[in-house]
Amino acid sequence: MSYADDIFIAMCKDILENGTDTKGQKVRPHWADGTQAYTIKKFGIVNRYDLRKEFPALTLRRTALKSAYDEILWIWQKKSNNIHDLHSHIWDAWADEDGSIGKAYGYQLGVKHRYKEGWMDQVDRVLYDLKNNPFSRRIMTNIYVHQDLYEMNLYPCAYSMTFNVTQEKGSDKLVLNAILNQRSQDVLTANNWNVAQYSLLLMMIAQCVDMVPGELVHVIADAHIYDRHVPLVKELISRTPGPAPKVWLTPDKRDFYSFTRDDLHVENYVTGPQMKDIPVAI
Repeated sequence: MSYADDIFIAMCKDILENGTDTKGQKVRPHWADGTQAYTIKKFGIVNRYDLRKEFPALTLRRTALKSAYDEILWIWQKKSNNIHDLHSHIWDAWADEDGSIGKAYGYQLGVKHRYKEGWMDQVDRVLYDLKNNPFSRRIMTNIYVHQDLYEMNLYPCAYSMTFNVTQEKGSDKLVLNAILNQRSQDVLTANNWNVAQYSLLLMMIAQCVDMVPGELVHVIADAHIYDRHVPLVKELISRTPGPAPKVWLTPDKRDFYSFTRDDLHVENYVTGPQMKDIPVAI
C-alpha cells in the first residue's frame, strides 16, 4: 500500500469528521453556474513524506505525474507566468487574453534580487546556497509578494519552500529536505498533485547538488473539501490502495536547467479508475 494513500485517507476522514463547514458564510469561490462554493475545512494540516522510502503517488486514482512535473518546470525552471509555455490547461481559467496569469508563481521566481554575492533570482539563490553553504538555515523561497498581489490573477496557494540539509550517521552523502507551505488547498483536485510535483522538485534539486532527496513536509493552513466534492471524496477513500510506483529522474542530469518532462520515468503505477468531470471552483 502506498504511504501517500494512507495519509490521504486519514486526512480526508479528519476533515469530513472534524472540520468546519463554511456554508452560509461569506466565501469568494463559486461554481461555473454562479453558485457559491462552500467547503468543509481543517486548519493546520501537516503531512510528512520520506522520499528515501517511496515516491508519494496516490494509487486510489491516477495523478498525472507528467503534467505535474511539467507545471513545476514551468514555475521553477522556465519561471513563466504564461500558459502558452505550459502543456496542460489547468491555468486557463486564470489567464488573460495574452495567456498571462499576472505577476504570480514563475514571475516571482524570475525576479532578480541583490545579494552580497551579486544579483540572482530565488531559484539560483537556492542552488548557490546548497552548493556553497548547505547547512545554512536561510535557504528558502517566497512568492507571496504583497506589493504585487493586485497584479496576480490568482494569489499563490503553494507559496514558500524552505530547504534544510541533514546527514545520516555513517553516510558521506548529505540529505536534502524541504517544507512546502501552502495557504489553501482543494484536497480532492490538488493534494496529491502538489505533493507529487514538489517531491519531483526536491528530487531534481537534490540530484543537481549531489544530495539524497529526503523528507518533504507539507504544511496546509486551510485544507478543504468542497461541498460538491464530498460524495466523490467518500467514494475515493473507500477504494483499496495499491503499492507505490517506482519514480526516478534521468540519473546523469546535473544541470537544473537541462531537465525536461521526458526526464521523468515512472514504472508500475497501477491505480484505481480516474474520476471524470470533477467540478472545479473558481
